[in-house]
Amino acid sequence: MSLPRLVAVDPMSPAARAGLQPGDEIVAMNGQAPRDVIQYRLLADEPVLELDVARGGLQITLTVEKDAGELLGAEVESALFDQVRTCDNHCEFCFIYQLPPGLRKSLYLKDDDYRLSFLYGNFTTLTRFTEADLERVVTERLSPLYVSIHATDPETRVRMLRNRRGGVSLRWLRALLDHGIEVHGQVVVCPGVNDGDVLHDTLAGVLDEYPELASVAVVPLGVSRYNNESAMRPHTQAEAEVVVDAVEEWQAAFLTALGRRVVFAADEYYLLARRPFPSADTYEGFPLHEDGIGMARAFEAAFTGQSDVSLAPQAGFFAWSDAAYRGPRTDGQVVFRPRPKRDAPVAVLTGVYGAEVLRPLLPEHVRVVPVPSEFFGGNVGVTGLMVGADILRVLAHEPEGHRYLLPDVCLSQGRFLDGTTPADLPRPVEIVATDGLSLRKALSA
Repeated sequence: MSLPRLVAVDPMSPAARAGLQPGDEIVAMNGQAPRDVIQYRLLADEPVLELDVARGGLQITLTVEKDAGELLGAEVESALFDQVRTCDNHCEFCFIYQLPPGLRKSLYLKDDDYRLSFLYGNFTTLTRFTEADLERVVTERLSPLYVSIHATDPETRVRMLRNRRGGVSLRWLRALLDHGIEVHGQVVVCPGVNDGDVLHDTLAGVLDEYPELASVAVVPLGVSRYNNESAMRPHTQAEAEVVVDAVEEWQAAFLTALGRRVVFAADEYYLLARRPFPSADTYEGFPLHEDGIGMARAFEAAFTGQSDVSLAPQAGFFAWSDAAYRGPRTDGQVVFRPRPKRDAPVAVLTGVYGAEVLRPLLPEHVRVVPVPSEFFGGNVGVTGLMVGADILRVLAHEPEGHRYLLPDVCLSQGRFLDGTTPADLPRPVEIVATDGLSLRKALSA
């Protein structure tokens, strides 16, 4: 277990008044060693806090006194201070198995940790969940959580997870719901495995066994060119149409039985099926926006001014791997290298799926520049997985002197997944928050 290390201390905070400094390591808080940022925050809420701190090889004790509700004002380096609970499933559709070699080590870590589910929205299969975990979740009200369902049939779930515990671990989902924990589910649909009748059975199982679920996202299998599982392949258009039909059929059933739709298909399914996106009100407040559900409609509403609320996505699949807190990726627009003239032609860089969403929305004088994913290959086309190498390749053939707007969702701590940065690109780019309102403001700047 590592000690939580402070990376920032607000100079006007109780932490600073008590003498805490960046670089300090917290040994104990009121005699208790926190094992993760969740416990750290709970302990930090105390009005009087005795901190045992390691500094420069010495251990000192500092006392913090603060008003009720006042923040401590000290930020720790990581979310977990003990070991991440890794995933012992061997899902053939796991995208981490499909990563190219040579990326930073943190990206290859498979977690199945309910704490990261609570903190970052990571999906857990519950195959490593325990009675002690349930007690903590219920006691500390760690809600919402996000659970990978994939199939409610035990044999199918065992096959998909390649873990015999997969057939019984959904009992923990039932227990979480019984204790009033908000849970969002996910079904990754693999052609020939859990689509068709199995998908219908799964959604029927959700209605019969887990009707308290806040929502269920139905998302397509992602396949990179590094996939080694011959049974895993992208959906055809016809298969995507069948999935959309199934989801919409079950939405009607859930609406009749529960008064809400519960299950939603990813935007990518509508693009694959060549069908229009459902209306914005269909998404019932966009609870699954960060899983690519209703993202296009939410973006459109903010971009066109129909809504003044912008919903920005998380930073791709690996948002938690290098950061303690998911803070904003940008403070408005960040300009790398000299910005072109104000009246310069404008182009928006985006993934191939993003291009299909943006083209109908943008004025004619704004170009959409799709960035095909040669780095990952396969059917990868989401904007969050754009990497520097692919953007560099595309920009090398684009004219100089234009304004190139780049959505921040493809960056984590200023880096692309391949380790490059915007400064490595052959053209200046402006980093814009990935939501409709921010793009509208950037185009009018």
